[in-house]
Amino acid sequence: MKKKIDEYQIYEKHSEQIYKQVKNDPYAQSLGIQLTKFEAGFAEAFLEVQSHMVNAYGTVHGAVIYALADFAFSVVCNAYGKTSVGLSTTIQFIEAAKPGDRIVARAIEVRRNFRTGFYRIEIFHEQNLIATMEAVSYRKDHYFIELDVQD
Repeated sequence: MKKKIDEYQIYEKHSEQIYKQVKNDPYAQSLGIQLTKFEAGFAEAFLEVQSHMVNAYGTVHGAVIYALADFAFSVVCNAYGKTSVGLSTTIQFIEAAKPGDRIVARAIEVRRNFRTGFYRIEIFHEQNLIATMEAVSYRKDHYFIELDVQD
């Protein structure tokens, strides 16, 4: 029988290595997205909305909000060093943001098991909730970090 892996111990032991990997997202970096919090089961990132990130009405493009939420989702679902990819997402846009606004995404792990993870991501401008996303990840069989024999 296989030994059950304690992923919280993996996070605690390898969090620096995992952090370096998950924050290294070229697309997020190209948008100016910055990771501000990284924990097992929680991630937070922000973005300063630039003038080229708006739609025809002068408000932030939904794709920009989605990219920020998706980055936070990616970070939180990979926090244990196990390769995880997005399986499905549903986003609801509630309120607009404008150039110069700082928008923040907070991703919370609702539940995870061996194969899937379930997450809720909330996107804010100041204290105003501007979008929510529900997301499901598929957790692959391998870890993207080097595990010790005792892990």
